[in-house]
Amino acid sequence: MSLSPTDAKSRAQILSEALPYIQRFHGKTIIIKFGGNAMINDELKSSFARDVALLKLVGLNPVVVHGGGPQIDEVLRRFGKSGEFRAGMRVTDEETMSIVEMVLGAHVNKEIVSLINSAGGKAVGLTGKDGGLIRARKLLVEEDGSPIDIGQVGEVESVDPRLISTLESQGFIPVIAPIGFGANGEAYNINADLVAGKLATVLGAEKLILMTNTEGVLDKNGNLLTGVTPAKIEELVRDGTLYGGMLPKISSALDAAKSGVKNVHIIDGRVENAVLLEILTDQGVGTLIQSR
Repeated sequence: MSLSPTDAKSRAQILSEALPYIQRFHGKTIIIKFGGNAMINDELKSSFARDVALLKLVGLNPVVVHGGGPQIDEVLRRFGKSGEFRAGMRVTDEETMSIVEMVLGAHVNKEIVSLINSAGGKAVGLTGKDGGLIRARKLLVEEDGSPIDIGQVGEVESVDPRLISTLESQGFIPVIAPIGFGANGEAYNINADLVAGKLATVLGAEKLILMTNTEGVLDKNGNLLTGVTPAKIEELVRDGTLYGGMLPKISSALDAAKSGVKNVHIIDGRVENAVLLEILTDQGVGTLIQSR
């Protein structure tokens, strides 16, 4: 079926609009944290996989870090356990850690890899244990001014980027489950937003994109803030506008922005083709946190 002149013009404009972005970001690393509704809706999952495959095919280097909270909760329920969170982090005892490794490192990771490969990409699934990628240490969260031990929950101590760089140079798309290893080889569950932010910093990424289930960063009246500075974000945290599960995402975004990642985006993962819209068009679908 041939296109009408209006439709043909519209499609040509879209392609023309993408060209300068493709040229600007060619060869650059883009870290994408995949999570939220985009991970549980089949259409959005397929859309995301196509976006990532296309980015690689036009010369960008996407690296995917994924979560999997809903999938973990589902398996926990089967084992008669309920998910518990403190300061936005999942409490992770030894049994829960085994479930987290199974769900993230096997089921979720391999599904994303399969979807990207089916879309024409060449994805490789990893956890932070592979190749010594992510060394971690225990994370103590703070509540009411006191540190709390929430089990095998970690923070990133160091990242060895060599494996990722090798995969990128050979045309592969790394897909990373946020599981790190400790000094004695023990596994740690790490928040995926924090892993994505640290990878963006270490790899010198051009962009960090964090997908969420909201439009982006909202003010007290629920209005979308399209462009903010780290100072504004810190103000929103202090006055309680940003709280709960948004805090790890915001912490990751701030650390990356302050560490030299030029542009950090918190985008609405409920929008189909959200990643392409954010990277290759003039119309973003979320909040841009600038490095200064």
